[in-house]
Amino acid sequence: MVVDGSLILDDLVARGLVHDSTDLDALRTRLAEGPVTLYCGFDPTSDSLHIGHLVPLLLLRRFQDGGHRPIALAGGATGMVGDPSGRSEERNLLEEGELSANVEAVAVQLRAFLRFDGDDTTAAVLVDNREWTVGVDVLEFLRDVGKHVTIGTMLGKDSIKTRLAGDQGISFTEFSYMLLQANDFFELHARHGCELQVGGSDQWGNITAGIDLVRRRSTASAHGLTVPLLTRADGAKFGKTAEGAIWLDPTRTLPFELHQYFLNVDDRDVERFLLQLTFVSVPAVAAVMATHAAAPEERVAQNRLADEVTTLLHGAEETARARLAAVGLFGDEPPTIEVIEAIRGIVPESTVVAADIDSDESLVDVLVVSGLCSSRSDARRTIKGGGVSVNGLRQEADTSALPPDSALGGRFILLQKGRRSRHLLVLA
Repeated sequence: MVVDGSLILDDLVARGLVHDSTDLDALRTRLAEGPVTLYCGFDPTSDSLHIGHLVPLLLLRRFQDGGHRPIALAGGATGMVGDPSGRSEERNLLEEGELSANVEAVAVQLRAFLRFDGDDTTAAVLVDNREWTVGVDVLEFLRDVGKHVTIGTMLGKDSIKTRLAGDQGISFTEFSYMLLQANDFFELHARHGCELQVGGSDQWGNITAGIDLVRRRSTASAHGLTVPLLTRADGAKFGKTAEGAIWLDPTRTLPFELHQYFLNVDDRDVERFLLQLTFVSVPAVAAVMATHAAAPEERVAQNRLADEVTTLLHGAEETARARLAAVGLFGDEPPTIEVIEAIRGIVPESTVVAADIDSDESLVDVLVVSGLCSSRSDARRTIKGGGVSVNGLRQEADTSALPPDSALGGRFILLQKGRRSRHLLVLA
């Protein structure tokens, strides 16, 4: 949905995307006057952004669609220090090589969400804050930046107060992070005319420090706006599973896994996630929720959410593949070749020579070869207990051989042990 001019604020409020802000009326007036340049920073603490970064990243896109110019900052300099916001202990410092690799990987993801081409005023800008930090000596930094920020102001920020109250305390390195980020806002204001910084609500102290620095060093006015950090209704951190974070990189979190994650979100969360993690219009979300309320067991809202987010991150083809894979893994019908192709890369697979499993106990053999069973005796016990399926069909207790013509398309055999353990055999 394209939101025009200052009307973007109405859309953000309706989506629950305004947590903290400077004078909202003043920002509304400024947005109505013409395009505004804004920025959001992403520190490269990993070689991929995760799903928690999606809300501020989409916020930049919403402003761009509204006719404004976004700057995406990959924090090569601030990433060397580590932001204390929202953390109870200090981050491990990254080596230069790892940091540079992370910056490049994050930059690729940032480029995928914003429009950088064209000569219009909405073309995005991608920067690395090492551009204006490398080569600046400590005395110059203290003179130009440090003199404008009081210790009392820094101690009053929630991120600093929280760390000082904890057992770990805070190092001078992390204490200085606020100055670095504040300087980023000043530099972007001076270089690109940036007037607005956005970010997660844990960045509010850093953002206000930057606004103050812009005002003190240039006498210009600047604005700040934060979005809420997403949490789940059960109190768990959003985007976390038993295995860890949900990553935007499809090699770290498969599109299928992403789709499944959103298919299984709580009813209490799904409307909020539709509003904040997708471009579905506010009225359209209301319509989805009305349909969902009539038959919640059909999970209409979760299906729309999973499709929208997966398509946004990985494209419509990957969304279709994720849906096909779910049919093969959780459906009641035997899989087709199309379904088998969809699950490749999702379940473990191994290649075997057809002649090597041509025996009276071929089912026993492949259960061991696949690793689903630890031994032939384990395989026989599992079959006898009714815990083995071949291509979606449960095998009888006295079965020891694979069913005739069990290789789909002459190549694939999908084995399943219990409810969750699967393995795909590819016949050579």
